[in-house]
Amino acid sequence: MSTKQIVALLNSHVAGDEEQFLSIALQVAAQQARQGNAEEANQLKRLVQKARERLGNAPTGQAPIPLARPRGELQGLVESSYPKTKLDNMVLGEAIRSRLQRVVRQQSERATLRDHGQVPATHLLLVGPPGTGKTMTASALAGELRLPLFTARLDSLFSRFFGETAGKLRLLFDQIAQTRGVYLLDEFDAIGSRRGDPNDVGEIRRVLNSVLSFMEEPNSTDSIVIAATNHVEILDKALARRFDEVIEYRLPDPESARAILSRRLGRYRLTAKAWASIAPITEGLSQGELVRAADAVVKDAILEGAKSISADHLRIALQDRQIFRQSFGH
Repeated sequence: MSTKQIVALLNSHVAGDEEQFLSIALQVAAQQARQGNAEEANQLKRLVQKARERLGNAPTGQAPIPLARPRGELQGLVESSYPKTKLDNMVLGEAIRSRLQRVVRQQSERATLRDHGQVPATHLLLVGPPGTGKTMTASALAGELRLPLFTARLDSLFSRFFGETAGKLRLLFDQIAQTRGVYLLDEFDAIGSRRGDPNDVGEIRRVLNSVLSFMEEPNSTDSIVIAATNHVEILDKALARRFDEVIEYRLPDPESARAILSRRLGRYRLTAKAWASIAPITEGLSQGELVRAADAVVKDAILEGAKSISADHLRIALQDRQIFRQSFGH
């Protein structure tokens, strides 16, 4: 172990940043593995996993890991948060829920998997229309695993640092390897959508090759990397093959739409007859649009001191979302 690593360990200990302390320990483990000391590396990894399991059993309300924040040049490019959302807070189809729960279980029991020569799923590609729950899924996975969520918008990275993008991505993937968390690469199609630009082909190819290379690197922290896109059709196929799970999100069916609206309306309940008249208006609306319509009528009811809401008010709010959606070509 180098002097720099010892200093970093002591600094994180003094600062009370236990997650950073454990991340550095994993760096040492990775270094030992590269030097051929597999037994020492595995022992360090098991100790780190036990420490994180102990943190995960901390009393309710106590944050198990101090909130890690992007450092240096990543500040302003990556946003960090500590979500409390859980999968139970989402209205999901059983197939999607089952796949996400499998990811959570693999991550929660990653030490057991590694003891048997396996690694947990770490790379997820979420595809589907805007407002269908992709971003909320990243929050829910972070909440389930009690990990920080780091969000990087790749379209912003391109627009602000085009020509330096590969270098910035290198910094991001270095953090993924050093700080355990859930990393959301939003607008992931920013990489694929620019490949046809005749003026930037060389740069885009370099960036794409960099991403392909980064995703092949060992992830000693078992951080989850989530790529979200509304335009899967333009993604490079070689890139899509790097993901452990590709999950497709669709617009809600009438039953799911009713579940979403009921949850957002809370104590304001509607009759079965009212729901029957509302169901046709929900067709084509995303989860996000349904939530906004429900929130609008709930706010009006609160401000008016009403004890109930009428089906007509909800119907008008949903029609407004339909008009908005059609006007902007969604």
